Amino acid sequence: MTTNDWLAACAAAAVLWGGQAGPSQRQSSVERTIVSAVDERNGDGLALLERVVNINSGTQNLAGVRGVGAIFRAELDGLGFKTSWVDGASWQRAGHLVADHPGSGPRILLIGHLDTVFEPDSPFQKFERIDSNTARGPGVVDMKGGDVIIVQALKALDAAGVLKTMNVVVVMTGDEEEPGRPLSRARAALVAAAQGAEAAIGFEDGPGDPRYAVTARRSTTSWQLSVTGTPAHSSQIFREDIGPGAIFEAARILNAFREKMAGEAHLTFNPGTIVGGTSITFDAPQARGTAFGKTNVVAEQAVVAGDLRAVSNAQLEHAMATMKAVAAASMPRTQATLTFDEGYPPLAPTEGNARLLTIYDGVSQDLGFGAVTAVSPDKAGAADVSFVAGEVKMILDGVGLMGHDDHTPGETADLSSLASQTKRAAVTLYRLTSPR
Repeated sequence: MTTNDWLAACAAAAVLWGGQAGPSQRQSSVERTIVSAVDERNGDGLALLERVVNINSGTQNLAGVRGVGAIFRAELDGLGFKTSWVDGASWQRAGHLVADHPGSGPRILLIGHLDTVFEPDSPFQKFERIDSNTARGPGVVDMKGGDVIIVQALKALDAAGVLKTMNVVVVMTGDEEEPGRPLSRARAALVAAAQGAEAAIGFEDGPGDPRYAVTARRSTTSWQLSVTGTPAHSSQIFREDIGPGAIFEAARILNAFREKMAGEAHLTFNPGTIVGGTSITFDAPQARGTAFGKTNVVAEQAVVAGDLRAVSNAQLEHAMATMKAVAAASMPRTQATLTFDEGYPPLAPTEGNARLLTIYDGVSQDLGFGAVTAVSPDKAGAADVSFVAGEVKMILDGVGLMGHDDHTPGETADLSSLASQTKRAAVTLYRLTSPR
């Protein structure tokens, strides 16, 4: 399936669920109250954003992650949520904030994360206003801006008097950027919160363009290929009792991966690091190593590390099986071992996800913000929302604060999108729980 085919399928699914382009509903009086409440509190939202961005919460800065979590916990406590901190010691991380607001309506899960990629030793530490509508700062869009949108949307719903009956649970993880292990334990609280939820919305920044949202994400899985060969004088390479050596065998395997799998839609596999020679060292967590060898010696060892991304579990399992078969077909006097790490699962495109996008798109158009369509999964990286794909019928992501250059010292937010994204989120939540 090509990217265009996939987008067409999403559009067809949206029509199946009754979605069409153009305004389909007018705002109710409650919705107008929600919108006004967002505008009235937007200054508070901007102040909250600056406050949390100025607290370093690199994943490994456990105290900083907890500090940001405490700020959002206080905000949610003030809205009547029952909040708790899930300690992350058993997976070597700070932990997660979980806030539950039981109600009579359908259960809705809202997902954010508290950590950033910028640790305390990064020179990029503070919120900086560039102009009235633009600010730069660590995690300002990925994703403290999204966390602020969650809080501001809930405040607007509360001001309109409708939050009190809503069934909402919020999970803000503390290790999205560098998840702890085992992943099953690190994401247990998120999966538990998803039990019984009708819909889940992730507030990552996504493609950074409010005309798009995410209904599918690819998985990400790390792999390591370790190869041994028979050392000998280079003049004897390829002899039956010596073989091609470890480096040639590693090259054969990598090329076979390319020949068998390159070009498959939404599937990518990338060897990011390779070390080979007579003797090597390789530090997998740091993705670095050393090698010693001579041009006249057949290489005895090689290690390759890379990643694998797929849009569905079926595609992922087929790719892994293909790679294992290639690695097992060793050339003479060599041996290869291919291992896969735990990884983020895929969020496959579904009719339920398309339905939620249709609702969100209808809200956006009714508010005068224009249409919202699905971005290709090729442009959407892995995120926490994928862990609840097997639990929740409708999932949408990438509806956080807009901006660009996340994960870099140029991470910049479009502050004018805070109010518009909050309005979209708040009215969507209202319509999900009070269908018309």
